[in-house]
Amino acid sequence: MRSSFAILALLLAATMAVAQMRPPQGQAPSPAPNPYPNGQPQSPSNAPSGSSGNPQAPSSTAGGHKLLQAKSQDELKAYQDATSKTDPAQMNAAADAFAAKYPSSELKAALFVRAMNLYGQANNSEKLIELGRKAIAADPTNSVSLVQVGTALVEGTRDTDMDRDQRLAEAAKDAQGAIDNISQLMVPPDATPERIAAVKASIITMAYDALGMVDLNKGDPAGAEQQFLKAVDASKAQPEAIIFLRLSVAQDKLKKYPEALDSASKALQYAPQGSAAQNLAKQQQERLQKLMAAASGTGIPSSVAPVTPAPNAPAAQTVAPTPPAPTPPNPPH
Repeated sequence: MRSSFAILALLLAATMAVAQMRPPQGQAPSPAPNPYPNGQPQSPSNAPSGSSGNPQAPSSTAGGHKLLQAKSQDELKAYQDATSKTDPAQMNAAADAFAAKYPSSELKAALFVRAMNLYGQANNSEKLIELGRKAIAADPTNSVSLVQVGTALVEGTRDTDMDRDQRLAEAAKDAQGAIDNISQLMVPPDATPERIAAVKASIITMAYDALGMVDLNKGDPAGAEQQFLKAVDASKAQPEAIIFLRLSVAQDKLKKYPEALDSASKALQYAPQGSAAQNLAKQQQERLQKLMAAASGTGIPSSVAPVTPAPNAPAAQTVAPTPPAPTPPNPPH
């Protein structure tokens, strides 16, 4: 799904918070470099910091934008050194070392998010989950890490996994957490309302899509349909073919054939030309057309099986093709 990778930098930009050293009374704070390699500008170094004179005060806010702060120059320097890493394994080690040395630091969650991002770019979903879990432990309200981990968990879970139920439960909890905490999303101070709205819509879309996939995996197509419909509504400004395709599968399982055909047709409409998603949508559309044409009150041909859209790994940009199954498939993984 495009949301899970092509806009990853946009999602991470939404969590960007400029790190500052919490200065002594009357001393101006020193800004740290942007922790994310996506070209986002930093906050001005003279941004208001209502509690910067109090070493024990919580993170300051300027115009509703949270500014994470270091408590010492050494902590700030360690943070700066860690953010300079571009190799996922090195960033992982630097984040772990920083968290061990500064366990109460406000900055450690940002380092784990950066490490998670680098593993996502490397298409390493299990390490993304591992670092994302650390980011969530450091900041349980971060919608970006919550939705990334939830999506990676459900897309990487198989029916044969011994911990299948636990992974699906964790995925659902994280996805719902991303939705519940969306109002607390940290954004760059210079972000426009339109961009903030787009970022939030992307997160909500991914979260409802993950919840729908959890329901499909649990054999609840009715629940999945409702979640996918919410994902469709959240992504109205940028429709996702794969969501319409998954919605079609859920409606197909519910024997809502006209609705399933409409969803498959929309998936075909929005799928990139020549993509695997386009091929899958076309197969599903043709199958449903044949099925509905053959429906004459004597039953539906059982030889026509629904297409199963194969979800992407978090760092994939296209949908891996999955041939139609001879029998009704298991929920997509």
